[in-house]
Formats: sequence, structure tokens, C-alpha cells
Amino acid sequence: MELLYGGEQASFSSLRANDSESAILNLEQGDTVSRWGRLIFHITDVDSFWTHLKERGFNPEIPRDASWGERYFHMLEPDGHELSFAQPLQ
Repeated sequence: MELLYGGEQASFSSLRANDSESAILNLEQGDTVSRWGRLIFHITDVDSFWTHLKERGFNPEIPRDASWGERYFHMLEPDGHELSFAQPLQ
């Protein structure tokens, strides 16, 4: 996996699988925190996918633009882990 941020001495690290179809994996060091974890999916149209989820009864956060150049939103899966859906801003 490619190290995107952090490392052995950091309290937080982001890793990405080497192929473009894989998600980013975020790991933390230290005490275990229950009900937290994030999986990031890069998709082609954040707003359309948000609408798709809302129409099916899900309650994702409202999409927003990030300072790092992505449009994204989060939602929790049934076990409380955070799913993030993002697309690069043009």
C-alpha cells in the first residue's frame, strides 16, 4: 500500500491500495475507538449518488466542496463506520 499521510510515529495514517479501483484506508494508532472507521470511495458524480441514496431512504450528509480539491459527503453504515464518497473538483 502507498503511504499518503502519517507513518510509524504518527497517530493517524492514510494508505491507498496500488490499483485505482481500491479505496483509501485510514488507520489510527493507540487506544481502540469503537464505532469509528472510514472507507473512502471515489465516484464520478457525488451529487447524483447523494440523490440516489436520499431517494432510497438513506440520510447522508449534504455534499460539500473541500479545500483539498474534492466534493464529498459522508454517511454512517449500520455498525457506525463512516463511508465517504468523493470526486475531484474540476
